[in-house]
Amino acid sequence: MMAMYAANNICKGIVKFANAGGVRLGGLICNSRKVDNEREMIEELAIQLGTQMIHFVPRDNDVQRAEINRKTVIDWKSDAPQADEYRKLARAIDANQKFVIPKPLTMDTLEHLLMDYGLAA
Repeated sequence: MMAMYAANNICKGIVKFANAGGVRLGGLICNSRKVDNEREMIEELAIQLGTQMIHFVPRDNDVQRAEINRKTVIDWKSDAPQADEYRKLARAIDANQKFVIPKPLTMDTLEHLLMDYGLAA
């Protein structure tokens, strides 16, 4: 919920500066926590905000292993599946052509989204 709340607040900031500074939202990146219906929930959040989910980054313990070694996953183990996920993320960001002025949600709508996807039960 906190990441969704933060994303929604960032969207409010983008709206505030969209006309004066040309700020736009390129989309959402889901850094997975391995919770039920997570991908579907973030895809729906993106739709409601009027944007897209650029990439879904699966959770992998190689992230923590790399951190322990004070390296990025790519530097630590460049052939790890998680390293490939970060490469895919970079390509998706680079190729993105969809930049929008988002439509931030109310707190009630955010909470209903969470309930609809079974995480508040």
